[in-house]
Amino acid sequence: MTSYGSYRQLRLVPRRGGVPKSLAKDSPLWRIDWILLLAAVVLSLGSSLLVWSATRGRDTLTHGDPQYFLFRHLTNVLIGAVLCAVVIGIGSRRFRTVVPFLYAGVIVLLLATLSPLGSTINGQHSWIQLGGGFSVQPAEFAKVAIVLSMAVVLSDQVDAGEREFPPNKSVFRALIWATLPMAIVMLMPDAGSVMVMAVIVLGILLASGAANRWVFGLILTGVGGCVAIWKLGVLSKYQIDRFAAFANPALDPSGVGYNTAQARIAIGSGGLRGKGLFHGTQTTGQFVPEQQTDFVFTVAGEELGFLGAMAIIVLLGVVLWRGCRIARHATDLYGTIVAAGVVAWFAFQGFENIGMCLGIMPVAGIPLPFVSYGGSSMFSTWVAIGLLQAVQSQRPIAA
Repeated sequence: MTSYGSYRQLRLVPRRGGVPKSLAKDSPLWRIDWILLLAAVVLSLGSSLLVWSATRGRDTLTHGDPQYFLFRHLTNVLIGAVLCAVVIGIGSRRFRTVVPFLYAGVIVLLLATLSPLGSTINGQHSWIQLGGGFSVQPAEFAKVAIVLSMAVVLSDQVDAGEREFPPNKSVFRALIWATLPMAIVMLMPDAGSVMVMAVIVLGILLASGAANRWVFGLILTGVGGCVAIWKLGVLSKYQIDRFAAFANPALDPSGVGYNTAQARIAIGSGGLRGKGLFHGTQTTGQFVPEQQTDFVFTVAGEELGFLGAMAIIVLLGVVLWRGCRIARHATDLYGTIVAAGVVAWFAFQGFENIGMCLGIMPVAGIPLPFVSYGGSSMFSTWVAIGLLQAVQSQRPIAA
């Protein structure tokens, strides 16, 4: 029977520079994937310039302070990095013991969003205002909760050596755990986040070794769910208009199709090298709505050109590559599932965000990981990086 713990044993790092072997063995710093960390840091810090360019001239948003969003974005990155360090410090095995409490906390936050405590921003009742200009979007943390809860349920018997693959009972329980937050988020309604969560669930099932009938069943259920949501009128009018504009780009370019039209103009006008940072006419003219959040990629396309936009895609690709590598070399199924879930999350969300800016995907209102402005998104993505590093830190150190 194949076991996820039966990987080849690697020699521990010998004494280097007077550092005892015991310290090298116990220190998480020796096991961190520095390439992954560097790519995430460059994306997060580099995007601060894009956020600054998109907002410095918008006095109604910045309250007269051109650096308002710049400092807040950098603060979000710093807080996210601290959360990442905390997750690494706790460790993958110890972290899984608190997953039920984290899951319960996220469910409470999601339900609070549907209560009078929640507020509506851009047509979605998916925020909780904290005062002082701060708000939280629990749907972002629900992605983390789904990854962790499914990983715990699916890996329980496999990592204990009782089964080679997750039994049907565990797969069913894992899907129930994932369905609850997705159903609450759909009530907001936040179709974009639900799309991301559905891809996360699919990626996890594929990585867990669950029977193929579960994967095919999930796909068929997803198709049926989309049809039901459309027929039952769960989506709001502005969400339906977004899909209509995607199906027919020429539909109302000054109305529902305005965002996509302006985004494509901005990216297309950048050429190879762009117009220069802070010199984009579409950006400085404030033609692209929500440019610091959902459409921040258009700033890179216009001001940094094809080369700058490709740099973002390449860095995201590095994050996905290292995440896949961590999943493949994980010492247990729990680690494999966690890493695979994060990779599926980042891959689809990045593709959807960039795709909607290019007009090849419908506008879904989801941020670009590490790049878009937003505290909840930045915190959750850095927690996810911490989870990847925690899984990586479980591995014995190669010589």
